[in-house]
Amino acid sequence: MAVRLLSKLRNSCNSSLDFSLKTRQFVCVSFFSRESRCNITTSSTASANGVAKPRIDSSAEVNTKPKTGILLLNMGGPEATTDVHDFLLRLFSDRDLMVLPAQSKMAAWIARRRTPKIQEQYHKIGGGSPIKMWTEIQGEGMVNLLDEMCPDTAPHKFYIGFRYVNPLTEDALDQMEKDGIERAVAFTQYPQYSCSTTGSSLNAIYRHYKEKGYRPPMKWSVIDRWPTHPGLVKAFAENVKTELLKFPADAQKDVVILFSAHSLPMKVVERGDPYPQEVAATVQRVMETLNTSHPYRLVWQSKVGPMSWLGPQTEDAIKGLGRKGHKNVLLVPIAFTSDHIETLHELDIEYSEVAHEAGIENIRRAASLNDSPTFIHVSEAVIRCLFYHHLSDTNLSFRNCLSSSTVTEQFDFAFVVLNLRSLEPFVSSVPPPQNSSEAMADVVKHHLESGVNCSRQLPLRCPLCVNPTCGPAKEFFLNEKM
Repeated sequence: MAVRLLSKLRNSCNSSLDFSLKTRQFVCVSFFSRESRCNITTSSTASANGVAKPRIDSSAEVNTKPKTGILLLNMGGPEATTDVHDFLLRLFSDRDLMVLPAQSKMAAWIARRRTPKIQEQYHKIGGGSPIKMWTEIQGEGMVNLLDEMCPDTAPHKFYIGFRYVNPLTEDALDQMEKDGIERAVAFTQYPQYSCSTTGSSLNAIYRHYKEKGYRPPMKWSVIDRWPTHPGLVKAFAENVKTELLKFPADAQKDVVILFSAHSLPMKVVERGDPYPQEVAATVQRVMETLNTSHPYRLVWQSKVGPMSWLGPQTEDAIKGLGRKGHKNVLLVPIAFTSDHIETLHELDIEYSEVAHEAGIENIRRAASLNDSPTFIHVSEAVIRCLFYHHLSDTNLSFRNCLSSSTVTEQFDFAFVVLNLRSLEPFVSSVPPPQNSSEAMADVVKHHLESGVNCSRQLPLRCPLCVNPTCGPAKEFFLNEKM
């Protein structure tokens, strides 16, 4: 039981990479509070397919028919390397994302060609994407909060709708119908709207009902963007502040912050896609929260192919800073709410190598917004209690204790379980940190209370839009018309 508790503590927290080219170990446990800051380094080993997975206690679920369904939309990621080919095939087949000549044949060819390389990248981060795991944790925390915050629309249930891997959006829609959902909210997990991400997911919902030939039985609305939500901004800002403090003391004032977001082809930007300005708005609010404490730039990652993409590219920016003599760089994934291949491999591994080759001495990455509100609250309180009340009189190293792969060899955690009752007053007195699940719950709460179907921005098509599905899909969410 003690080992299971420690496993939960490890698996439910934010992760970031310790950019040591010699060891390449992940910082898998980071609990931060007003009084203490403890970092625990451990290897990124995990479950059968390489991805650490939390245990979600299904016995705690309320056996009541859900009234409101929250569909969490994202592209998803392969849970195992065997899923990579199908993920790529669906991705390159999506005409909302990209239009290719002879698309079905070209998509199949690209998927076959790229699968081995992408599988190798997933092997390096543990064998699969953790995005489904984090979405489940965030969703569970979100609906728990919503049941308390919004009793009129409770019970709430979250569903996951991925575009390119299971659980697919279409399957989630069928399940929502089977569950008898009365009110459905499509909630994008991309805070900043793009036609190629959120737009693609909304088009998929519209096509699902159009192909079935009937109106959905539930009332639909959509949260199509939330780039400047105060909770989101605060969570990003806290993660930036936390990571800045990990730089050497004499280097902290010299850190350059690079906010990195997934790039877009310029042909998409030139059609009028709002994504670049919405990402910039998030960055601006975060830096205002930080009182513009450091110089910063917005850069773009994950360019694919020879066409022109939105820049500067993150890799080029890192090289350029190195050439200009900068030695300390902080990367901030500003368009992602959870870890996946583009944070764990591209930012953490690829760009750390680029930085060191460019002469940058310290490069770090701010943690993604992975955490569950309820569990992180309890976990932080337990760790603080242990740190102050149990370890202060011992010679044990807290870092070495928790980074051990065999916990019981160095420390017996049974007393944690035996003394949980004594921790309850301490736990309840600690205010929960601002994190992604709290921000998500707050976004949904205000959406449900507003009575609006979508943002004022959603009905406006890009000035040069040529996608025949976008107009009807927007009309569907605006007026529930098929």
